Amino acid sequence: MLEETVKKILQARVYEAARETPISPAPFLSRRLNNTILIKREDLQPVYSFKIRGAYNKMAQLSEEQKAKGVIAASAGNHAQGLAMAAKQMGVKAVIVMPRITPDIKVQAVRARGAKVVLKGDAFGEALAHARELIDEHGYTYIPPFDDNDVIAGQGTVGMEILRQHSGPLDAIFVPVGGGGLLAGVVAYIKYLRPEIKVFGVEAEDAACLKAAMEAGERVTLDQVGVFAEGVAVAQIGEAPFEILRHWIDGVITVNTDEMCAAVKDIFEDTRAVAETSGALSLAGLKKYIQQERVDGQTLLCINSGANTNFDRLQHIAERTELGEQREAILAVTIPERPGSFKKFCKTIGKRMVTEFNYRYADPEQAHIFVGVQVKPGGDDRQAVIDKLREADYPVEDLTDNELAKLHIRHLGGGRPKEHFSEEVYRFEFPERPGALMNFLTHLPADWNISLFHYRNHGAAYGRVLVGMQIPDGARAHVEEHFERIGYRYWKESDNPAYRLFMA
Repeated sequence: MLEETVKKILQARVYEAARETPISPAPFLSRRLNNTILIKREDLQPVYSFKIRGAYNKMAQLSEEQKAKGVIAASAGNHAQGLAMAAKQMGVKAVIVMPRITPDIKVQAVRARGAKVVLKGDAFGEALAHARELIDEHGYTYIPPFDDNDVIAGQGTVGMEILRQHSGPLDAIFVPVGGGGLLAGVVAYIKYLRPEIKVFGVEAEDAACLKAAMEAGERVTLDQVGVFAEGVAVAQIGEAPFEILRHWIDGVITVNTDEMCAAVKDIFEDTRAVAETSGALSLAGLKKYIQQERVDGQTLLCINSGANTNFDRLQHIAERTELGEQREAILAVTIPERPGSFKKFCKTIGKRMVTEFNYRYADPEQAHIFVGVQVKPGGDDRQAVIDKLREADYPVEDLTDNELAKLHIRHLGGGRPKEHFSEEVYRFEFPERPGALMNFLTHLPADWNISLFHYRNHGAAYGRVLVGMQIPDGARAHVEEHFERIGYRYWKESDNPAYRLFMA
């Protein structure tokens, strides 16, 4: 299997459109992690991601009849731009079906490269279904984003370049995983020529379709997929990639939102490139590998797979970076509600940098404060702060890994209700499009009252929304049935300590 894939990689036609991207050293990160860190710069492609390789190679295999009828794809991201550019260069008509929630910057980028954009549906599945209807109607050829041997071969030229550009010691390569096309191409080439080099796939922990498939021994479909790293938000690993990956990868590493954000910052500091979150995914996995395996003195390479991020997402990424680097602890601390308590608390904290402090009077006896404290990476220093506060008889809740606290509570104004009332609290991901809120409200029964609502735009395809609802007792058993009909992802947060301490 590897020999056949490598042969296709060597014959792949990519350089008529793609360029050979450099490997950049990461001196700051290398010193900090005590390993030699290298970054393969696929963000420097003409479409700012590696996707041009697979799209162009697949199109190069089409017959003249297929080219004459045109090509089509369903995509909300980098594949759309790669295919649009490949088609323009070949003089072939291209139609890209994109969900209506696709950020405008990506829609305009595809149109600017000459493709026709059709906006359909609120999710990828609806866009794909419409693309198939257009194939039946017009005879277009579908160009898949990852589940195709020619696409895999095109992406595999990244691995070919890595070995050509870096002939010295190389201990491991870290590759971002969505549908698996890039990882399958890279692992096939590397394991065929240099089997001693380890190759790891890196996934977002809320979109870990490869990890699930490896554990099950077969492809599985995730019930829900996180959208923070849009470029790898795939529910099922590709069939063709999995046939390679199941036999040859050395492991799968999963990382969270904060770790991806920290990796975006790391790449910027060493290269001055602003990676998209899925582009920085592999570096986040590399860092986690070093931490977990206590690696020292090795040469490790990660692939920055793309830089197609919205500028307005950068604020959110910056907010989460300190947490991703484990340099900030988010704590809920209870102190006495009396003069001098705040001063005494600050004295207990000592000379540490306080990054955030939120407080609103709510009770004559106790005050719950939301505080951010700068700590050293690794977790031990955070625990030392918590232990010191508890030794001083302060009740402490560690909210550092609490999504409700990080996404909503730290940004919420207002305070608590004056009197107790029954309230159910849920967190949702709303599609970023006109009418999404109205769709939500329309599906709620008329006798439910909205008691809390918080939303912040993060420049992504989906917005994070916190909703409190007063629900009649008889309807409580059927609450989530209504949410299932709406179709938005949701999490119940009524028992979350961040809500209980600051909003209930």
